[in-house]
Amino acid sequence: MTPPHAYGWITDVLVLLPLLGALVLWIVPWPRRVAGVVALLFSIAEIGFWIAALYDFPFQGLTIAETSRLTWFKDLGVSWHVGFLNFSIWLAGLAVVVMAAAIAYALWVGRERPRAYFGSMLLLTGAIVGVFAAQDLLLFYVFWEAMLIPLYLLVGVWGGPGRSTATLKFVIYTMAGSLLMLASIIVLGLEKGTFDILEILGKGGSSSLWLFLGFAAAFAVKAPLFPLHGWLPDAYREAPAEVAGVLSGVVSKAATYGFLYIGLFIFGAINTGKSSPAGDLRTPILVLSAVGLVYGSLLAFRAPDVRGVVAYSSLAQVSLITIGIFATNVSGFNGAVLQMVNHGLISATLFLLAGIVERRTETGQLDRLGGLARGRPALATVLMATGIIALAVPGSSAFAAEFLILAGIFTYGWGWAVVGAIAIVLAAMYMLRLISAVLHRDVGPAVPAGARDLRFGELAIVVPLVACLLALSVWPAGITDRAFGKNLRQGQNGLQVLVR
Repeated sequence: MTPPHAYGWITDVLVLLPLLGALVLWIVPWPRRVAGVVALLFSIAEIGFWIAALYDFPFQGLTIAETSRLTWFKDLGVSWHVGFLNFSIWLAGLAVVVMAAAIAYALWVGRERPRAYFGSMLLLTGAIVGVFAAQDLLLFYVFWEAMLIPLYLLVGVWGGPGRSTATLKFVIYTMAGSLLMLASIIVLGLEKGTFDILEILGKGGSSSLWLFLGFAAAFAVKAPLFPLHGWLPDAYREAPAEVAGVLSGVVSKAATYGFLYIGLFIFGAINTGKSSPAGDLRTPILVLSAVGLVYGSLLAFRAPDVRGVVAYSSLAQVSLITIGIFATNVSGFNGAVLQMVNHGLISATLFLLAGIVERRTETGQLDRLGGLARGRPALATVLMATGIIALAVPGSSAFAAEFLILAGIFTYGWGWAVVGAIAIVLAAMYMLRLISAVLHRDVGPAVPAGARDLRFGELAIVVPLVACLLALSVWPAGITDRAFGKNLRQGQNGLQVLVR
């Protein structure tokens, strides 16, 4: 790993600006509409700072670009230490883009109690970016838990009729996993004499199986992976459409990022080539991921509603990403990072479209929809474009990512690649079913004759997301050539080790 790059103040701003925006919204008594506009301006500014960070990023080897460190707890060696690696800066970009689209959609539909709502959305933005930037384990945990607070409010207060049950499940599952991770962080930090991730890596990481399991439990719940996905269907169905898009598109990526950076870097014998907890549990994790990949795809194919299809497809896609991560080679890593960005954009777009359809028809049940393509070319075009990319047709960014993942896992065993290929066929089946049920067939009983096409405001929200997907389809190497590059080599147990 190349030495840290003096990155100035941009990383600090990316983490703290949304938190400042949340405070401004909560303190200043803005009028109803103004509160949403202020939140949107903060989110757009966040995108601007991310572009500036990306422009200046030193993509040379596996690099970390960081701000100056500030001591937090001197006796424990805890510090405010933030910075992006080659692959995490793309995930931060995904987060700020999707959160801006979600805030814009909430402004468009006019959420109740806007100051509290938009403040919670900005707090969530800062927490997610903080997870991708934190280079201290306790700081990572603070941001990880901070995500739960606004999500609890956004689902529990603004959710649907079943929001209480959905919120309870989500909090119980998440807290259980997080407490195990906290215990692992404390033990690991005291054992190494520091909580700084880079210093822990410099000391060879950890060989403790139990500490790895503590982290893995938290990541598996938040992703979620089979069989810890019990909170998923209720939360995704009851949350506001834009919050469901954030949960599926962004929050789940914080978990897969944790598997990649903490799970494999700290517990994967990085720079040693020795046997490791991540290597020892590689096969069980791949088995659970393969089961989740097929199981989620089948449930998505049988789901009776739009949100159910997107929710269970997320279970499948997160499982595929995890397979790419535990392929533990350059191809798998690059494919996993590209698919994290792909799926985040696809899932967010589909959930926003689900919300748009529900506002026009007052239902998301597939058997009550149909015929929405007639007289609504904009809706049909956006949904078809997103669905086709999700199908992973050759030439799409999803195809590039899935090909890299399958090529990566093939080196570990051809059977894993076969399972992945089968799941890709199943993905085509459930996505084509969704498109047909919403756009084609006969006009459903819930579709009013006067249902409008996408309006300009709605197009301004979803088209940029689709444009990002199209740009990645044209140039997937924009991410894959800058996520890990070629500075990895084969180690023992099928793991990869970083070349210094």
